[in-house]
Parts: sequence; structure tokens; C-alpha cells
Amino acid sequence: MPGTAQPSLLKPPELDPGAILAGRQKVTTGNASIPYSKGRKGDSLTIVASCQGEGKITVTVRPVHVSFPLECGADQVSTVSNEVALSGVERSGAVSVEASSAVRWSLTVGRGAPTEADPPGAG
Repeated sequence: MPGTAQPSLLKPPELDPGAILAGRQKVTTGNASIPYSKGRKGDSLTIVASCQGEGKITVTVRPVHVSFPLECGADQVSTVSNEVALSGVERSGAVSVEASSAVRWSLTVGRGAPTEADPPGAG
């Protein structure tokens, strides 16, 4: 359909304003590992992943052992943003992505102050 803009994977996803770029992976198929730079104590790590194709990707953050899946659409780009605010994310590390060859994906890693969270025991 002419005139309709489809989201694409031509470039890695954007970070929220104020976040500092720590790592980035351009459009890729298959598995890859993206190193990220060291941050300040108290910073959180934000991982924004996009994918397209039949299947899913699994994103794993080392050294803090956090992982999450992202279901990918065959005809549309799927994007998810996850913030990790655990002790240890201020160190440098790597984000690993497992993906089938049918899926194209890109990823951006950022650092910044953690977003407001409920205090422990709330809820």
C-alpha cells in the first residue's frame, strides 16, 4: 500500500531521552553477543530489542544472569524495552541474543538513572 510507513529494522532501536549509549548491534540474523561499557554505581541498564521474522529471540544479560524472550512477527517489527536495575549492572558485560536464521533483529543497550519503582513491600 503506497503511503503507509512500516517500522523497519534499518537501524537499531532508539533509547529514551537522557539515556547514555552503552552498546549497539545493527540488523543481524542468528546468534550474537554485544559488549556494553561500564557505568556508574546506581545506574540501571536498559536493553531495547527489535525483531522481525517467524520465531523469537532470547536476550540474556551477563554478568547479572537476566534473560527475556521476544516473539517476532513475520510481517511486522516487534520491539521490547527492559530495564535492569540490579547490583552488578554498573560493571561492563555483554548482552547475548539467541535467534533462528529466519529472524532479523537489532539491539541497543543504554545506561541511566533507574526509573521510579514501588518501594519494597508495596503492593
